[in-house]
Amino acid sequence: MTDVATASIPPSALADTGHGPATRPNMVAVGTIVWLSSELMFFAGLFAIYFQLRAVRPELWAEKTEQLNVTFAAINALVLVISSVWCQLGVWKAEKGQKARTGSLLDIANWGMREWYVVTYLFGSFFIAGQVFEYSEMVHDGITLSSDAYGSIFYMATGFHGLHVTGGLIAFLLIIARTFTTRRYTHANATGAVVTSYYWHFVDVIWIALFFTIYILQ
Repeated sequence: MTDVATASIPPSALADTGHGPATRPNMVAVGTIVWLSSELMFFAGLFAIYFQLRAVRPELWAEKTEQLNVTFAAINALVLVISSVWCQLGVWKAEKGQKARTGSLLDIANWGMREWYVVTYLFGSFFIAGQVFEYSEMVHDGITLSSDAYGSIFYMATGFHGLHVTGGLIAFLLIIARTFTTRRYTHANATGAVVTSYYWHFVDVIWIALFFTIYILQ
C-alpha cells in the first residue's frame, strides 16, 4: 500500500493568486488627475504673463479695464459655476447606476445622469455663447488680439479657457450618447461620467480665478 503525502499550500502562495487590493485606485481617474495637474501648470504660466504685463504697463491696464462689462461677465461666470452643481448631481446618479430618468421629464427628483448632464451641457453652451458675445463687443471697442499687450493676454487667457470648456462640452455629448447605445450601465460607463466631471470642475475653478484676476482685480 502506497502512502499518499498531502502537500500543504503556504499562505504566501495563496496571497499571490489574488488580483490586488479592493481599494486599488482607478487608473483612469488617476490619469485624469495627473493630466489636469499639467493643465494647471499651463494656466499658471498664463497668470504669470498677465501679472507681469500688468506690472510693466499699469497705465494700459487702467485704460482698458474700464471697457470691461463686469456685470455681464459676472452673470456668465455664475452660469458656469451653477453648471458644476448640475454636473455633480449627474455624477451621483451615475454612481448609483441610474443613467436616465425613471419618471416623467418634470419629475426632477427621478432624473438620471443623462438629464443632469444635458442641463450641464446647456449651461456650458450658454457660457461659450456669452463669451463670444463679449468678444464681439470688445472688438467693436478696439480691443483685439493684436491691438496691444492687454488685448493679447486677455484673449489668450480667456480664449484657451474657452477651448477647454468646448472640449468639456464635446465630452458631455459623448457621455450622453453612450447612455443611448448601452443597454446596461456598467461601472466603466460611470467612470467615464465621473472623470468628465473632474475636468468640468477644473475648468470652473480656473474660470473663477480668471474672473477674479481680470474683472475684479483688473
